Amino acid sequence: MSTRAVEILATGPLALVQDLGRVGHLAVGVGRAGAADIGAHLLGGRLLGNLPDAASLEVTFGGLQLRAKGDLLACLTGATTPATVDGRAVPMASPFAIRDGQELALQPPTAGLRTYVGVRGGIDVQPVLGSLSSDTMSGLGPAPVRPGQVLPVGRVTARFPHVDVAGVPGPDPGTVTLDVLPGPRLDWFAAPERLASTPWRVTSHSDRVGIRLEGEPLERHPELRDAELPSEGMVRGAIQVPPSGLPVLFLNDHPVTGGYPVLGVLRAAAVDLAAQLVPGQDVRLRWDQ
Repeated sequence: MSTRAVEILATGPLALVQDLGRVGHLAVGVGRAGAADIGAHLLGGRLLGNLPDAASLEVTFGGLQLRAKGDLLACLTGATTPATVDGRAVPMASPFAIRDGQELALQPPTAGLRTYVGVRGGIDVQPVLGSLSSDTMSGLGPAPVRPGQVLPVGRVTARFPHVDVAGVPGPDPGTVTLDVLPGPRLDWFAAPERLASTPWRVTSHSDRVGIRLEGEPLERHPELRDAELPSEGMVRGAIQVPPSGLPVLFLNDHPVTGGYPVLGVLRAAAVDLAAQLVPGQDVRLRWDQ
């Protein structure tokens, strides 16, 4: 049994244990959850030589501080975040050592929102329905990480990492363009093409459930202005438009059903980009047909 662990000293606004989520349970009302930026989470795991199902810490807007119990190999991916180990700066997308008793501290990101803290062996907590991920909407999985908590680290694989640094760009702090596939309810809108021609901005009322956008509201087709839609299944990346006409981009903790029309669906890579958007950031949606 591994004796290595991380002791949480501070969490910042929100820190969660996340893996790839609970796949295959939507039919019984259980959402996927999992890392909001799947690409960043998986990159950290690959750089550490972890198996794909290993869990990491998803840290929203920095502030995490932890102490190593045992010698650890760690990696930071996702939002570009200044970080130190016992006051020594450590890089992004590059494995680094945290010796027994040393402390890792993350500052607020300079670009992006969610940083992934991976450790070789993965965070090893109790699985729920086959996943270690925390679902903020349903409450399934481990609770948000709290100060004083000690999180075990799993056993390492035989494969040792051999990449010094991954040459990947960080999140774009400027206007971000997201590719959108047509949704099932295009005919509910008077001018669905306006989704792509309207400048949008991320509001502060955004979380792991969904990103709310502000801009010029989209109008329904006149014949459907007061119509009601029976609840339908929702997926990660769905763009739902409530009566306000302001789109909501669903992330990993989205509801499994919804009663508002879905105008489009973000491509998988676009959902990863959306997961790093910060309040006040400008967004363009681009039809990809």
